[in-house]
Amino acid sequence: MMYILDKNDQAVKCEDTHEWGKWFEENTPRRILGRTYIAPGVMVSTVFLAVDYGSLRPGDKPVLWETMVFGMEGDLADECERYETREEAIKGHLEWVDKVREHYDSQ
Repeated sequence: MMYILDKNDQAVKCEDTHEWGKWFEENTPRRILGRTYIAPGVMVSTVFLAVDYGSLRPGDKPVLWETMVFGMEGDLADECERYETREEAIKGHLEWVDKVREHYDSQ
């Protein structure tokens, strides 16, 4: 259930807790896929979780990426979406940035 990123930023399973912990500590900046500030205190952040947040059923793909909205009130406050792949996370980040900008601009 633990993962690290290889040299091509693809998730690979890591069975060794010590190796995973060291990688996690040393690669914090690398785990940040996107951080977009919409306005003071309003941010969309997408990160590599390094732990599978998906289902525990055999055969399910791991859920390793997450986008969160910070600093908004109302419907978008603390919104969160998770993804199985880096590519989905990139796309999701951009979609959330657009959604938050539209919402913020309409206020």
